[in-house]
Amino acid sequence: MVHGKGAMLSKMPGDYWQKFANLRALYGYMYAHPGKKLLFMGGEIGQWSEWDHAWQLDWSLLEHDFHRKIQEYVRALNKLYVEQPALHEVDFSWEGFQWMDFHDVDNSVVSFVRRAKDPNDFVVTVANFTPVPREGYRVGVPAPGFYRELLNSDSTYYGGGNMGNTGGLPSEPLPWQGQQHSVLLTLPPLAVIFLKPDEEGVRSSA
Repeated sequence: MVHGKGAMLSKMPGDYWQKFANLRALYGYMYAHPGKKLLFMGGEIGQWSEWDHAWQLDWSLLEHDFHRKIQEYVRALNKLYVEQPALHEVDFSWEGFQWMDFHDVDNSVVSFVRRAKDPNDFVVTVANFTPVPREGYRVGVPAPGFYRELLNSDSTYYGGGNMGNTGGLPSEPLPWQGQQHSVLLTLPPLAVIFLKPDEEGVRSSA
């Protein structure tokens, strides 16, 4: 089981913007990984203090943009999690998870694939855990196609800087990370992006 506590925001490094970006990255990484999700009450609005059973949630925080946008981001993650079988169908078996790359310690970027019961139904997740944008960052993908950006934690809707891949981009027939195809991404700072290929590309590779 993967979970996050309300106090995470106060423990995040960096300035105010970076704290919220880190929290969004944490939640995106948490939702992308196998395992059922548990978010303590208050985590969805970015409480600064830990959840306390003897006290109400800090609802007044929703008067501030960053806290409202964290709530909107968690809502979007919940929607994505329900709508994408790859994120929830195969939680407790190796068939549902595949690393693309976890060796890039210099850039602090990790990438992996989640698969549904239908292995051709998959989502690629890429996380950049540094405050440095990565442009022209290549990631291997399991199939050709146009990779739509399902969710980007750096969207302005969620309080980010709106750096990304303009909704999606096509793969290239360039082998990378053990895959026959790859995508050349723009990775926002302290952010997680979710990508999924169009169905035609997946069918053609099956």
